[in-house]
Amino acid sequence: MPDGRQGEASGRGRGRTGRPRLTEQRKSEIRLEIALAAVELFVAQGVTATTGEQIGQAVGVSSRTVWRYFPSKESCVSPLFAAGIDRIAGCLREWGPGRPLEEALAPALDIDDWAGRPGVAELRKLVRLTRTEPGLRAVWLQSHDEAEPAFARALAARAGLPADDVRPVIQAAMLNAALRAAAERDAWRGGDAESDPASAGAELAASFRSALAVAEAGLS
Repeated sequence: MPDGRQGEASGRGRGRTGRPRLTEQRKSEIRLEIALAAVELFVAQGVTATTGEQIGQAVGVSSRTVWRYFPSKESCVSPLFAAGIDRIAGCLREWGPGRPLEEALAPALDIDDWAGRPGVAELRKLVRLTRTEPGLRAVWLQSHDEAEPAFARALAARAGLPADDVRPVIQAAMLNAALRAAAERDAWRGGDAESDPASAGAELAASFRSALAVAEAGLS
């Protein structure tokens, strides 16, 4: 009969078996895979007709896994909306005096290489859907609402102002609105450019350049 130490060791051994924990990087990858699959299904058959089980099947996971990552099928697309917020905020913190805003944000927005960025075509389709799908519209607006405090903190740090100063708050709102308007204008007027990634990338880059030029006048 095994003694207590043997039983304890056996228990520890059993505790180490089973599925290994996912890394944060892998979790982010799964979230993005789910987001891309959800977009394709939403475009193909509409949001109402799409189920969590279908989204999971497209990625090779269970619907239970989908709901573990997202509270609703509409929120499955949030990684595509929110992907650039931290990168933009980081670029704003390093935005030096006299440097053009477009140049400062280029690393975050990949302005010179939009055609090669994963998810650009899907993002364009998704933003187009926010015009007719209230649930997706809510997720889209929420992502921008969550972006403003991050932008405001970055702009306040850049200017050496308190985090609660009204000036960076207003500037963040201006920048946020400019980026959202550019993405919507590009998506809503876009035709079949998704079939030509280079063309889609160039058009999206042009939209962001125009918006940033307008926003910079109020941020200088």
